[in-house]
Amino acid sequence: MTDTTRPAETGYGHGAGHGIPTHEDEHLHVSRRGYLTGFALSVVLTAIPFWVVMTGALSPNWTIAVVVAAAVVQILVHTIYFLHVNTTSEGGWTLMSYAFAAVIVLIVIAGSLWIMYHLNTNMMPMSGMDGTP
Repeated sequence: MTDTTRPAETGYGHGAGHGIPTHEDEHLHVSRRGYLTGFALSVVLTAIPFWVVMTGALSPNWTIAVVVAAAVVQILVHTIYFLHVNTTSEGGWTLMSYAFAAVIVLIVIAGSLWIMYHLNTNMMPMSGMDGTP
């Protein structure tokens, strides 16, 4: 016998009623327009650095700045439009873990660059190895 006084749970699978997004909840967070906007922004943020590098329109320093800036913006676009990380209460822990990962990546990159710079400046000259006296 089934209990007909209890309202039916919405959603499918094991996530129904447990705070896990179900098939019916997806239309609230995901839309075709959002994916198309994210895709268009990703294409533009890829095309601009590609054009700058291939044409040599800017000086090397400005080219590096444009490529890095486009990369950072593209990370944000992918995070918002494709990974759906936001600052709402449901996505708070996801945002916190993403920020932690970003800090770790920055530490690794900065540390690697620092080590390579100091290795380069502290290396002994290698005369005679390339055939020059």
